[in-house]
Amino acid sequence: MQRAIHEQGREFDGYTTFAVGLHWVIVLLLIVQYAIGWTMPDIRRDMQPETLINLHLSFGAVILALLLLRLVWRITHAVPPPPAGLPGWQNAASSAIHWLLYLLLILVPLLGWMNASARGWSITLFQVVPLFPLVEKGSSLGRSAGDIHVVLSYALLAAAGLHILGALYHRFVLRDEVLSRMLPGA
Repeated sequence: MQRAIHEQGREFDGYTTFAVGLHWVIVLLLIVQYAIGWTMPDIRRDMQPETLINLHLSFGAVILALLLLRLVWRITHAVPPPPAGLPGWQNAASSAIHWLLYLLLILVPLLGWMNASARGWSITLFQVVPLFPLVEKGSSLGRSAGDIHVVLSYALLAAAGLHILGALYHRFVLRDEVLSRMLPGA
């Protein structure tokens, strides 16, 4: 039996509505982000960002901001304990993949932002709110960040795939409640 967590006078066995909401909003934004990333033109030297590239940068900034909010929430709020009886290796694997996802969801947008800054692009959030450059125009670090951004975006996709496979394994093989704790309305 999983012990309930007390938060502001109520008990729950899953995550808070806010944590679940952040999780699924980030998932949806990542789907949009990858769709844009795969359809936008290849970035070449001396090109200027057009609509899809601007959208890609904007959604990356939003994902980064939401992920930072999610991290603050996770650090400051109780996390439901894993279901009783799970082997230690599953708990360790779950923790490792979650922290890897958090790390990649920070690094990938920051590296893209650094690369855009090194190109001298004016970066604005949905062409409304200007964002400051992270590195100087022409920065070699910023130029290298673009290549690392691409590689880590595939690592993020792989880590998300492992996360999804783990959730499906719990739902359909182990038939436990791990997945339902993160489902909206559960």
